[in-house]
Amino acid sequence: MLPARCREQQIDSFVHPVARTFQKCGATFAWRALPPGEANLVAEPSSRSASGSATRDPVVEPSKPRLLKLLGPGLVTGASDDDPSGIATYSQAGAQFGYAASWSLVLTYPLMVAIQIISARVGRTTGHGLAGNIARCHPRWVAYAVTVPLLIANIINIGADLGAMGDALKLLVGGSNRVYVVMFGAICIGLQVLLAYKRYVAVLKWLSLALLTYVAALFVTKVDWAALAWSIALPKLSFDPAYLSILVAIFGTTISPYLFFWQASQEAEDLKEKPGERPLIGHPEQADPARERIQLDTAIGMAISNVIALAIVTTTAATLNPAGLTDIQSSVDAAKALEPIAGSFAKVIFAVGILGTGILAVPVLAGSAAYAIGETAKWPVGLSREPREAKAFYLAVSIATAIGVALNFTEVDPIRALVWSAIVNGVVAVPIMVILMLLAADPKIMKQFVIGPILKTLGWIATAAMTAAIIGMLVTAI
Repeated sequence: MLPARCREQQIDSFVHPVARTFQKCGATFAWRALPPGEANLVAEPSSRSASGSATRDPVVEPSKPRLLKLLGPGLVTGASDDDPSGIATYSQAGAQFGYAASWSLVLTYPLMVAIQIISARVGRTTGHGLAGNIARCHPRWVAYAVTVPLLIANIINIGADLGAMGDALKLLVGGSNRVYVVMFGAICIGLQVLLAYKRYVAVLKWLSLALLTYVAALFVTKVDWAALAWSIALPKLSFDPAYLSILVAIFGTTISPYLFFWQASQEAEDLKEKPGERPLIGHPEQADPARERIQLDTAIGMAISNVIALAIVTTTAATLNPAGLTDIQSSVDAAKALEPIAGSFAKVIFAVGILGTGILAVPVLAGSAAYAIGETAKWPVGLSREPREAKAFYLAVSIATAIGVALNFTEVDPIRALVWSAIVNGVVAVPIMVILMLLAADPKIMKQFVIGPILKTLGWIATAAMTAAIIGMLVTAI
């Protein structure tokens, strides 16, 4: 048997290379001196830890697929884009125009990916969210000019989504939709205020699986795959005002300002929770793996978002459009209309999808608004903070959701409110995108990590396309 000193040297020579290997794979560990003959790796603790214990045994630590660990802000951002209001837009597109609008979801994909990667890189590089960077680099009134309209639009969207969730649960089990609205509002507030950050992020990731229900709905309907492929490969362009309106609605739904703020803030937030990770401007050695992760995470998240949107358009195009059911006012209307055509199973999975995506999207809408206002006002912000450490931030989250709940007890027409929300979102999106592009290309802010020519080109194309969409929306409204 080896003497104690030799055994320590053997353990030490084994553990340090292993620790370096784990560090390269994205898991950071700290070495701590222990009594002779013992060796251990101790995970560095984080502020709102889900476990309550700082120590982990590397031998019994469960292995996780590397891809699952890499997916985070991009996946959640993409999944939250398919909220109940978005589902209503995609359902209307398929019901009214069949497969004709499908091509737009393919066109918007590279533009979505580019603008979200740029948002994420601003957050990861500077360690601040988008609103925080705007407030640091521009007069305060500029930051408020873009964040206050965002807050208003998000609250309206929250109200519409909660209303759709209440109607969906009533469709499934009966009861009072208003009671359900209050219940879902409380659940959404509780997710952000009560859950530890890591668990909250894990919940959001699992909720993104609710989107699979729309893939299931797709495969219980009889789809004309040739017509779908033809409409994507050779799109039919029309200047019909109704057709232009639905294209504008799809573009405004897939590229939304709250998504920019959310992903940038989550990248900055993750730095507080991942030991060893720091803003790139101070730690350029972390740049390559960080950029690779952001690109993969965002590309997959936006792909899921648009594939699900395409599945919804295709399902309603294959069922509702041939039956002459072309006026879909909400996602629940689509679920009801599917039952006599595609069966009760299609109705159920469509309604279940509304519930899952709503519980995912409402906290993102409220959270992105709170991040935007909080960073502008220079409050302590962040879901990784305890509520007592960021009272104003969590109060903003709660109030935004509560007002959304209250909107369902008023005489406000939810469809008209969503139209105004879309207009506000569209009007504020263009200046936000311009500011974002200027921030990401400014070496004073991004140092050597300014965006390259490909991202710059796609980002400005997305900005120009959004400008054209807003002009189109205003023209069709007139």
